[in-house]
Amino acid sequence: MESGEPSKKSSFQLQNQPPSSPSHPFSIKKIIFVASIAAGIQFGWALQLSLLTPYVQLLGIPHKWASLIWLCGPISGMLVQPILGYHSDRCTSRFGRRRPFIAAGAALVATAVVLIGFAADLGHLFGDSLSTQTKSRAIVVFVIGFWILDVANNMLQGPCRALLADISGDDQKKTQSANAFFSFFMAVGNVLGFAAGSYTHLHKIFPFTTTKACDVYCANLKSCFFFSILLLLTLTSIALSCVHEKPWSPEHENAGNAGRREIEGAAAEATTVRFSGEIFGALKELKRPMWILLAVTCLNWIAWFPFLLFDTDWMGREVYGGDSVGNDLVLKLYNSGVHAGALGLMLNSVLLGFTSLGVELLARGVGGVNKLWGMVNFLLAFCLGMTFLVTKFAESSRRFITVDGVIVPLPPPAGVKAGALSLFAALGIPLAVSSISSLVTS
Repeated sequence: MESGEPSKKSSFQLQNQPPSSPSHPFSIKKIIFVASIAAGIQFGWALQLSLLTPYVQLLGIPHKWASLIWLCGPISGMLVQPILGYHSDRCTSRFGRRRPFIAAGAALVATAVVLIGFAADLGHLFGDSLSTQTKSRAIVVFVIGFWILDVANNMLQGPCRALLADISGDDQKKTQSANAFFSFFMAVGNVLGFAAGSYTHLHKIFPFTTTKACDVYCANLKSCFFFSILLLLTLTSIALSCVHEKPWSPEHENAGNAGRREIEGAAAEATTVRFSGEIFGALKELKRPMWILLAVTCLNWIAWFPFLLFDTDWMGREVYGGDSVGNDLVLKLYNSGVHAGALGLMLNSVLLGFTSLGVELLARGVGGVNKLWGMVNFLLAFCLGMTFLVTKFAESSRRFITVDGVIVPLPPPAGVKAGALSLFAALGIPLAVSSISSLVTS
């Protein structure tokens, strides 16, 4: 929005003019410090995506109901981020506009992760029987922790991106670099998280995590979350201690900017609009190209959702032929598939990281960011379609053995496993471009 034409703005735009960003951008070093928080956030997300769908089934939640728990992500993203963005824009805390929300989000993530990791132990403490398949009290603790975790992650991510925009100032190059660094550190967090999820002996570092109510798989999940908390709190503390925001106040900003005084004066005469009204009012202002962009983005993430939710579960069930419910051999095969899926997600993250750093070069090579974004959506559709063929190849090539009178499937051939892992890796390219979608509208 151009500040030199206040007379052309509607009363809605005048009233909701966001507080201005600092005129002098921070150094790249400090931008990197803030962007690095994404590694801590994404470490936890990686653990969620790779390990939690199998974990909820071990607690006794039926496979078909697992997706309902994951509804928290889209719901919290739709509600929490706009609300927090609204209030962080107008926060007058002496610690700054974004830093209080980032610190609170990190603390909530740590709390939620402890609840999730110790759900089985707390459920047993509250009366769950070890002999029953469905552990109702553990499920309640898990669901509470999971919803808190998704809300807290959104509470972290929105203000973190806003702080990056603030400290980049009006420097377009630094803004694009901030987006690229944020996406790169997301990839770093993914690599660390998926690597931790694919390593089956991590629980040995923390022997106390294995209990009567928590088997080796559960103990490994706990250990992964301990590392997640440590990484997130360390990176957040470094960033918030090195990057200081000046307290914002409308009076101070109006006093220092004559153009802003004119805008705020006109806004004071406008009718007060409630927050929900502002959101719908903003939607009415959108032009047709933006609606098309939003519709395609919506379909894009609808396509991503089943893959991100069931990717490791797909590896365990469809590719490896295991099951989360059954005899020990079938369960062991399922867990092997889950860990192989985590390895695939790590490869996905490696490619995501390299693509994030080179997305501007790729965009110039294909003729612009818009064309690149369109091409990767077709790549996404192709890769998701190929999962059907991989499943069919896995079924047709599956071999079985008999152990103590029980027919047990063998792990898939190397070619099928390589095909599945290749799909995981290739999907890192569209995920990287989708994560830097703000470049499309710049």
